Amino acid sequence: MIKQILNRLPRKPSKSSDNREGGTSTSSSNAYTSSRNSDLASNHYANSSGASFSGFHSTNSGLNQGNKISQVVNAKLNGNTVAASFEALPNFRDVPNSEKQNLFIRKLNICCIVFDFTEPTKNVKEKDIKRQTLLEIMDYVSSANGKFSEIVMQEIVKMVSRNLFRALTSAPRENKVLLAFDLEEEEPSMDSAWPHLQVVYEFLLRFVASPETDAKLAKRYIDHSFVLRLLDLFDSEDPREREYLKTVLHRIYGKFMVHRPFIRKAINNIFYRFIFETEKHNGITELLEILGSIINGFALPLKEEHKLFLVRALIPLHKPKCIPMYHQQLSYCITQFVEKDCKLADSVIRGLLKYWPITNSSKEVMFLGELEEVLEATQLAEFQRCMVPLFHQIGRCLSSSHFQVAERALFLWNNDHIETLIKQNRNVILPIIFPSLEKNARSHWNPAVQSLTLNVRKIFSDTDPELFEECLHKFEEDQAQENEVKSKREATWKRLEEIAAMKAASNEPVLVSPKATTRNQSC
Repeated sequence: MIKQILNRLPRKPSKSSDNREGGTSTSSSNAYTSSRNSDLASNHYANSSGASFSGFHSTNSGLNQGNKISQVVNAKLNGNTVAASFEALPNFRDVPNSEKQNLFIRKLNICCIVFDFTEPTKNVKEKDIKRQTLLEIMDYVSSANGKFSEIVMQEIVKMVSRNLFRALTSAPRENKVLLAFDLEEEEPSMDSAWPHLQVVYEFLLRFVASPETDAKLAKRYIDHSFVLRLLDLFDSEDPREREYLKTVLHRIYGKFMVHRPFIRKAINNIFYRFIFETEKHNGITELLEILGSIINGFALPLKEEHKLFLVRALIPLHKPKCIPMYHQQLSYCITQFVEKDCKLADSVIRGLLKYWPITNSSKEVMFLGELEEVLEATQLAEFQRCMVPLFHQIGRCLSSSHFQVAERALFLWNNDHIETLIKQNRNVILPIIFPSLEKNARSHWNPAVQSLTLNVRKIFSDTDPELFEECLHKFEEDQAQENEVKSKREATWKRLEEIAAMKAASNEPVLVSPKATTRNQSC
């Protein structure tokens, strides 16, 4: 009897039903960020009292139905909240216009539920319903006719954050040698949740690009914290995700002008950590592609901040071993700077010389290709500032036993602008590189390198025969002097061997005084 009476009494709702999915309940206290609650304290948009909220022209019935959705979120698996069962909501075309925004909110709440995709056979029906719902809200955002209200933006950012911001898992690479060919041969890791993630990214992209999204209002939710977490995802091993992130971040940079300095600084910090600490990051290529577009839009004259970015971040990116993975994009960014301000050419060329590879021939070929692009945008005054150290390095490349390095260095003379610069400064340049050219022409093992060298020699001999003959005469004198020193050295060693052989028979120690050695070398 007592039990029957107690059963009729109303029970206090459990706290667990209000806190599932880390805040997916309809109570206003579980909004996406606590910092937003002060701005939206009056907007208890989905509580049990059914209070209405500003920016909507609908009744409370849709919100009361939305409460039922949150009540089915009642299971936990592997730390991710999933729905034990829920039903698909009606299509937007099946409800009156006054109910569509309410229905949109309810569908966003459905999509906040995150499933475990590592087990394909689990929650198949619910996953299917969620994906269909994602497609519907994506179409709704694309066809929106009115400005999105603050509540809608808050719910959109909450849903996107729930689905995208997660801990990235990757195979351990600590014991692997991080070389370019290893990374190229390695199969990219594909995220099993991509069928849902792709739609969420497309939804976010359309929301950011929509003319109905007010940037001044949306910046409260797409804030610095949101941008930083988005940048963290660039380390994803899934190339499809990085491609979407690149497009989304570029759209955010274009729409939210207030965030532009922060985005550039945050990318800088990623580069600094990659260059000087880890040398491991999956998204450097995509970040450089974004920066290439950003640099292209820099106004002239360039700000000091942008020049420092070139010197402190872009040029040191030539240091890591895995540069082949992103060199094309890096070279484009560097060239953009030189084309915008030719005075930067000296800093760029000296930066390349600082990080010039010594034993990596394939990397040397890449540097020579980038050097050609930079020189093509370099004017005479800047060229003259750095031509001496530059052509000392080019001379070493011409003497390389690796035929591709020597060949690529000789290809510089195929560029009309570079050839003109060299001819105008031949009095300085030819004496530096002439020994390398002459040795190649006489004794290089590769026929193609020999042929190209002869062509370059002919250019100089036709342009200034007197200078060419002078350099040739000096080269022959240096060779004769070098041969003389070599023969004296060989004679000294031969004499030492003879003395050692004579003493060996009598078991006497061989003592060579420094004075005797010096006297023999001077002979």
